[in-house]
Amino acid sequence: MAMNTLQLSILALLLLAMALTLVAAVLLHRHAQRHTAARVIQRALGDGAAPAHVLPEELSIVRDNERASHWLESRVGRLLVADEDRQLIQQCGLPTVRAQLGLLIARSVLALGLPVLTHLLGGHTANGLLWSAAGFAVGFMAPKWWLKHRASQQRERVANELPLFVDMLGLLQSVGLSLDQSLQVIASDFQHVMPVIGAEVARANRQYSQGRTREHAYQRMAGVHGNQHLMDFVTLINQVDRHGGAVQEPIRQFSERLRMHRKSGMKARIGKITVKMTVVMVTTLLPALVIVTAGPGFLAIIRSVGSMTGS
Repeated sequence: MAMNTLQLSILALLLLAMALTLVAAVLLHRHAQRHTAARVIQRALGDGAAPAHVLPEELSIVRDNERASHWLESRVGRLLVADEDRQLIQQCGLPTVRAQLGLLIARSVLALGLPVLTHLLGGHTANGLLWSAAGFAVGFMAPKWWLKHRASQQRERVANELPLFVDMLGLLQSVGLSLDQSLQVIASDFQHVMPVIGAEVARANRQYSQGRTREHAYQRMAGVHGNQHLMDFVTLINQVDRHGGAVQEPIRQFSERLRMHRKSGMKARIGKITVKMTVVMVTTLLPALVIVTAGPGFLAIIRSVGSMTGS
């Protein structure tokens, strides 16, 4: 009876995962339609001659899909895609709504597929049922683990790109460009060199050109990656934009401070590597050193003991 209850529980979880997969697939399809409709509307408005029979239809699609995307903001949506998952998606630089729906689909598919696979491979024994439950847990958490791995890579890229970003901004300021022009040049011409920070600067520039304040436009760039130096630099830019004044000298001082911090970080890493290499040398070179130095003495002792026993 206990086995039957466990089987029923696993079956209920599989049906729930299948239902969530269906809902997420429908929402993702509607979001794709909404994205296409928005591009059509923007292109039509940019051309200045939008057909009268197209715009109402496209606008209705946008409204329908806007309501469908609000499902992620409901209590069930926030339970399945938590705030921590949304923050990881932002750190990865993925499209917000589409990535959240993709996360929900991936979780549902893996949570559905892995228990079925492990149950088929494990048979109908008690261990097989336990493996199925473990497969459900792993399938539900695997997309989040992938997001964490990619977010950590993005944070490392931000830390590596920040010195170049500061130096490039200072260089553009030194040739006579304004702060706005320097940020526009970085977003348009140097995004292939700084893909993460360049994309964030381009997004902030678009928001700033749409009427938002610079502080509000660069707020996401400052806080989403959790880099304290980037937050300090964005605060510096906001302070200069708010109160005015020359920005070259503060950028130069910040670059020097950042360079000193990187040097201290490299020294700390070298110290850790030295300790690790000491352990490796002790475990690999010490046996060989003992054999080379003490080997002849051991051989002489063995020969002398053998001659004594032979005599």
